[in-house]
Amino acid sequence: MTMLQESRAEKPKAIENQTIVRREPKNTGDEVILTARPEAIAFTPQQTALIVVDMQNAYASQGGYLDLAGFDVSATAPVIANIKVAIAAARAAGIKVIFFQNGWDNQYVEAGGAGSPNFHKSNALKTMRKRPELMGKLLAKGDWDYDLVDELQPQPGDIVLPKPRYSGFFNTQLDSLLRSYGIHHLVFTGIATNVCVESTLRDGFFLEYFGVVLEDATHQAGPDFAQKAAIYNIETFFGWVSDVRSFCDAVGDKSEQNAA
Repeated sequence: MTMLQESRAEKPKAIENQTIVRREPKNTGDEVILTARPEAIAFTPQQTALIVVDMQNAYASQGGYLDLAGFDVSATAPVIANIKVAIAAARAAGIKVIFFQNGWDNQYVEAGGAGSPNFHKSNALKTMRKRPELMGKLLAKGDWDYDLVDELQPQPGDIVLPKPRYSGFFNTQLDSLLRSYGIHHLVFTGIATNVCVESTLRDGFFLEYFGVVLEDATHQAGPDFAQKAAIYNIETFFGWVSDVRSFCDAVGDKSEQNAA
């Protein structure tokens, strides 16, 4: 049993005298209310997607890109466990689960050449320029580094989308897929909070999506203050912040049997 599952044995946090953000007046019995900061937020599961950002070996495993680039990935195991719980709860509640994989072809044509800022700022590309023996191995489609971690694998009905840049909305089918399913609310998990998670949530904000990040199901690239700054930005300017326990409590307890 995980620490999260143990904590869920406690009485759920009540929503008392909180402002509740709604996209539209309540008109359906399917609405649930998620405890969040700075306000509670209401959503309909069938109009919501759980976004799993870049839970690849590159970002969450020893020997992956972030590890080789000098970032600490030692604290990702609890994040993986919490995301697994959130995914199970989402599937049980009828919430669409969307996985992202960040990376490019093994020749890195999709990464852009020297005329692209991505060429100069991507730590993966910089690492490979310093260590040519890694060329074709970091964030290259078809390689272990690009693969999703073993613990978080898609199931039938889930969506898996490749993305070539930090934001999941840039040059992907995300926006059109969300609109085709009538989805208005996005619940974010994944790595890195201060890079791809925040970038995707920000772009969603500009496209009129309501974004919520589950803080304990994310991890930063860099020191702890990067996580705190990203969470502050999201909570203050672009969306809402909650946690996995509150999400499971909001959508129901059906995930408990699937979370081990």
